[in-house]
Amino acid sequence: MEGAFSGEHIARYLQEKNIELETRDPVVAGGFTQVPNFILEDPNVSIGSKVVYAMFLRYAWHNDHCFPGQDTLAKHLGMSIGRTNQFIKELEAAGLIEIKKRGQGKTNLYKLKFNVTHKKKA
Repeated sequence: MEGAFSGEHIARYLQEKNIELETRDPVVAGGFTQVPNFILEDPNVSIGSKVVYAMFLRYAWHNDHCFPGQDTLAKHLGMSIGRTNQFIKELEAAGLIEIKKRGQGKTNLYKLKFNVTHKKKA
């Protein structure tokens, strides 16, 4: 599809893709977050951890790291701090994030890993 966004309104393109938005400008309506397919397709990463990773990407959009407070992250995810921390630990164990503790009373620094470690399917 040549120049899908040049000269055409994004709504027309999205309609062709069977997506409907209730706004004329999706970026102004809150933006969006892209999650790498290798994370979405990994059966060893739970859906909760995938959503936590997506939130980290949202927070770190213009950086290579993020440091949301646990309260903020849990609130945005609609889950308890304990449950959120379980998913964070899962992401760390899977090598998708690195956690750096910054001291008592400070938020942790989360480095997001974009290194694909899975073999490509033949």
